[in-house]
Amino acid sequence: MSLEGKKILIVGGSSGIGFGVAEAALAHGGNVAIASRSSEKLEKAVSRLGGGASARVLDTADQPAIEAFFTNLEPFDHVVVSAAETRIAAVSELALEDAYRSMESKFWGAYRIARQAKIADGGSLTLISGTLSTRPKKGAALQSAINAALEGLTRGLALEMAPVRVNCVSTGLVMTEMYDRLQGDARKSMFEGAAERMPVGQIGAPAHIALQVVACMANSYMTGATIMVDGGGAIA
Repeated sequence: MSLEGKKILIVGGSSGIGFGVAEAALAHGGNVAIASRSSEKLEKAVSRLGGGASARVLDTADQPAIEAFFTNLEPFDHVVVSAAETRIAAVSELALEDAYRSMESKFWGAYRIARQAKIADGGSLTLISGTLSTRPKKGAALQSAINAALEGLTRGLALEMAPVRVNCVSTGLVMTEMYDRLQGDARKSMFEGAAERMPVGQIGAPAHIALQVVACMANSYMTGATIMVDGGGAIA
């Protein structure tokens, strides 16, 4: 149960949770490639990783590009999909175009990667959902549905793709760059208030999620599972 020398692709690895997974996989001896649609973000991410990872531009909305990407590469041992860009608003307020784009990004993007990915037997595919799938909240019905769909997809793929293993990590609030748009006290008060409600008394970091993703990759007796890493938020 080691990642030493394993070929690992992290789609969405230029920032946030994906970047945290890249750091963890490198620390465990993996041969890491990160992919995203932004060459600029990839360049910065590789620099932050100390040059230990390679980078490839890949847009999960571009089916022909995904097909070409995997056609020209040898199978990976492990693939992780964390790339997503979604909008959060009440159903009555969210424009249909934004709703479609959110589903397109987080669900269909993962679906396309799963459909085309070349993964060695005994390897793994890991998807990232969120605890809104089991504990929805007002104003985020679409995100609840997208996350639930990813978890259902995980279970079906675990049967279809065997002996490749497929798992999903369901996250709570994680401190990533996506919250940088909140300035000063707004960001601080949101995180502090959330931490007070959490049984663990803290907000998640990408490294917390990455630890579980590494376990999904390394544990050969795990497939079809959705594992919550949410600081106890789902029971608070």
